[in-house]
Amino acid sequence: MSISVNKLDSAWWALRISLGAVPFLAGLDKFFNVLTNWEMYLSPMAARLLPVSGGELMHAVGIVEMVVGLAILTRWTRIGSYVAMVWLVLISVNLIDAGFLDVAVRDLEMAIAAYTLARLTEARQPATNQQPVPVGGQTAGLAR
Repeated sequence: MSISVNKLDSAWWALRISLGAVPFLAGLDKFFNVLTNWEMYLSPMAARLLPVSGGELMHAVGIVEMVVGLAILTRWTRIGSYVAMVWLVLISVNLIDAGFLDVAVRDLEMAIAAYTLARLTEARQPATNQQPVPVGGQTAGLAR
């Protein structure tokens, strides 16, 4: 079975642009609350445990999201995607505790998309420094 490189490339670009731009814009909005009041998504338990106000936390979250979005849009796509994946899973845990199950599911789906982008990015990178891996005395292929 052969998969067209153009099809994979277009999927990679779609994921890269959306998973880069959306976190950046959502992070920017943490300072302005135009899209929503972001503090309402903060779990009551997390709010009690925080040494800062919900607004201050959202500003820090916004900075992280903007950095991750820029990483995905620039030469750090793979690392930014893995960070976004973990970040989105953590956000989902918070959302579940806050009672926003529908939004938590959406963020888990985005985490899967971020993982997919990271893996596609790895597949697109040229093979460098790969050595044959011996299996049972035979060369089975290249190490990853």
